[in-house]
Order: sequence, then C-alpha cells, then structure tokens
Amino acid sequence: MWPVRSRLGRKKRIEGVFQTLALFALVTPFTGCEGSAAPKAAAPPPPEVVVADVIQQDVPIYFEWIGTTEGFVNAQIRPRVQGILQSRDYKEGSLIKTGQLMFVIDPSEYHTALNQAMGDLRRAEANLGKTQLDVARYTPLAKEGAISQQELDNAVQAHQANKASVEAARAAVERAKLNLTWTKVTAPINGIAGISVAQIGDLVTPNTVLTTISQVDPIKVYYPISEQEYLHFARRIREIEAGRGGTPTPLELTLADGSIYPQRGTFSLADRQVDLRTGTITVQSVFPNPENLLRPGQYAKIRVAAETRKGALLVPQQAVQQLQGSHQVAVVGEGNKVDIRSVKVGEQVGNMWIIREGLKPGERIVVSGVQKVKAGMVVNPKPSVVEPTPAKTVAGAPSGT
Repeated sequence: MWPVRSRLGRKKRIEGVFQTLALFALVTPFTGCEGSAAPKAAAPPPPEVVVADVIQQDVPIYFEWIGTTEGFVNAQIRPRVQGILQSRDYKEGSLIKTGQLMFVIDPSEYHTALNQAMGDLRRAEANLGKTQLDVARYTPLAKEGAISQQELDNAVQAHQANKASVEAARAAVERAKLNLTWTKVTAPINGIAGISVAQIGDLVTPNTVLTTISQVDPIKVYYPISEQEYLHFARRIREIEAGRGGTPTPLELTLADGSIYPQRGTFSLADRQVDLRTGTITVQSVFPNPENLLRPGQYAKIRVAAETRKGALLVPQQAVQQLQGSHQVAVVGEGNKVDIRSVKVGEQVGNMWIIREGLKPGERIVVSGVQKVKAGMVVNPKPSVVEPTPAKTVAGAPSGT
C-alpha cells in the first residue's frame, strides 16, 4: 500500500504545480497590458546654440613685428691721445652739437712735446742755413780749382740731408700740435650724449670709451620678419631699395605703454641674409624723431597695412574648430539642421577668421555650443551678441601665399 500512496501524492503535487503555472500565465498578460497603457515620456527639445552670420566685406590685412629702436648714427667717443682726464664739459643726456667740447685731457705733457718739436725744427733750420751757405761758397771755388770737387759734393749732400731734417722737424711740430689739439675731445656728430664712462682723474688711452653719442632724429627700428613674410614682400622691398617703389606704405609704431607714436615711418632696407637659427631676416625702418622722444634700445611694435582683401568672408574665431590639420565649422541650414563643413582659413583679423573656401555670405554658423552638435542634428539657434572687430588687430603671417 505504501507505494500506491506515494504515487498518488506525487501526482497531486504535480497537478498543483501545473495549476499554479496556468494561473500565472493568465494573470501576466493583463499586467503587461496595464503597463503598456502608461503614457510615453516627451522627446527632449532641440539644444540651444548661438549662431552668427558669415560676414562679407573688404578687410585691410595688417602685419605686426616686435623690434628695437637704434640710433641713426652711434658714435663711441674715445680719446686720440693718452693722459689724465682733466674735465668733463658737457651735460650727460643732453643734446650735443658737432664740434662741441666734451672732455679735456691734461695738456701739460703735450705742450712740452710741442716746445721740444719746435726747438728741433729751429735747430734743423739753422743747420740747413749753414749748409746752404757752404754750397753757395764752395761752388765758385770748385770751378776755379781752389777746392776739390769732393768737398763741394760733400757740402751739397749735407745740405740735402739738412733739408730732410727740416721737413721731419716740421712734421714733428705738426704732430705735436695735433696731439695738443686732441687733448680736447669734441663731438663728431649731433646727438644725445650718454652717461660718461670715464671719471675725472682716470688715465685714459685711445682704447678707452669715454661715452657714446647717438643721433636720434631720425631714428632706426630693427625688427625680424619671417622668411615667408619676406617672400610675401620681396618684390616691394626690391622696388623700394632700387628707388622705384613710389610712395612707400607708412609704418605705425606702438610704444611700450601701448600708445601710438604720432610720426609715421618708412621701410629702409632688409639685411643681406636669413638667420639660419631663427629663420628670420632683419629689416630696418626709419622714423622721424624731432622731439627726441625715442631713444636707442626702446621696445617698438611695427604695424603696417600690407593689403586689402576685397569681399573677404569673416567668421568668429571660436566658431572654427581645428581637427588633425583641417578646420571645420557647424553650419545651421534649413529647418535648423546642422551641417559639419570643412573650410580653408586665411588670416586671423581681430576676433575673426578669414574663410577662403567652404562658406557663402549670409550662412549661419554655430559660435557657441559647437561641441554639442552633430551632423544632421536639429538645433534651436540664438543670434550672437558679439560684435566683430576685423580691422583692429593685426594678422600674422599670410596663409596660403
């Protein structure tokens, strides 16, 4: 009997499990239907981006370089004779005129040397007078045979030697006079005199630099330009150097405090070679300096309007993305749909890029929010409030030239 009861119990348990599964299968579909009837979540709104129109206008292309002012002529003042510096006769930092007395070296030694040279000259002249009388006296006596021809020849030779001695003595006098004159050191040019290096009482020699004078009106400015920029301007530079450049383009000078120097300068010359270490060539320009405001060694930023791009297309710099050597912008087209477009850029002008290829005037581009847009995405465009400044800042080296 036990086996029969066991089979009956197992059968009842299996039937109970099937009944539970059947009930669960009936309940589940109704539960799923109730869940599917719930309302779906609303789609997110299009992302908001700031857009700006592509501007088309004539743009002056400026170039800027950093340079240093240099005196038009810089003269190191050195003594031409050795001696003790006796006095300084100019005001340091003042404007000096050509020939103005600057320093005096103790002349006592050179006065003595001049007196000695003049004494030697008188002695030589006396000897010359004696031999001249000897020649005049011996000549008729030699003709009469009263003296030998050799005695006359000796007298003539002595006379010639004394002539040479007189010439040498005269040269020594002139040299002594020059040395005495050179004890007074005068200015060789007009210019601004620097601080005196030598002090009163110093022993100075021709190798001693007493001070320096710089002619500062006009004044030169030296600045390096890149090899690419030089090639860009090479034809114009050659024409100016050859005197065929017509009216040169005026140069603007910005000083260290940010102020614009009122006088305009002109290009002067380019150096003979490119610096192999930096890839630049030094250029010299000249600026009028009637008030002597500029001094050698000052900071100078040169600015020049090189050319005008007609009908240039301009976009804000922040709208252009650089990726692996290429440039892209996000264009908002019809239906506010985004198109990621490759462009070819030119110079940076102010806060704008010049676009050479890839855009048309009036197209809208994303200025803010570029990182969150993708091609084909619909966006909510808002106009930009940033004003373009294409003509206030200078372009760098020309691109694509």
